[in-house]
Amino acid sequence: MTKQLIRLFTVFGAAAMLLSACASQQGASAPTANSTHRAAKGKWTLNNVNFEGMPSTSRISTVFSNIPPACLEGSQWNLPENGYGSYAITSTGEGCNAATQSIMWSTRNEGGVIMFKFKELLQGVKAKNTADGYSVELSSVDNTTMVWRAPVNVDGKTAYIVYTFNRN
Repeated sequence: MTKQLIRLFTVFGAAAMLLSACASQQGASAPTANSTHRAAKGKWTLNNVNFEGMPSTSRISTVFSNIPPACLEGSQWNLPENGYGSYAITSTGEGCNAATQSIMWSTRNEGGVIMFKFKELLQGVKAKNTADGYSVELSSVDNTTMVWRAPVNVDGKTAYIVYTFNRN
């Protein structure tokens, strides 16, 4: 009887260890909004703005606050832990105005997709009183690179503006 109990406990113990190992692997592979927020914090340079799934005849003239996409290339993004950050446009190209904009940023899980959200903070206006903002899919973030994808409707089809950052 004692040998049977020992075998029974051994089988249950092995099964419990196997199940807990599988469960922890699943949890580790799926990024959360909190883990992504921690990974995204820091100083970044927006190196490239590309377009996916867009016909060559289509053009996106402005993004965010009426900024030409080319003007965002080279911009510096400061994303501190507390969510109060900024971006600085440094390009002097045609139609570009060098400026620094304060933002409030966060990450959210929306239906299993991690979204990077930010709203521009105007001088003297609190974040809670700013209703408008921007939301892009945070496709990936690691120690060196961050990629955002923003869906846009082009000729009735979904295309994407892809923003690629390098960590400073």
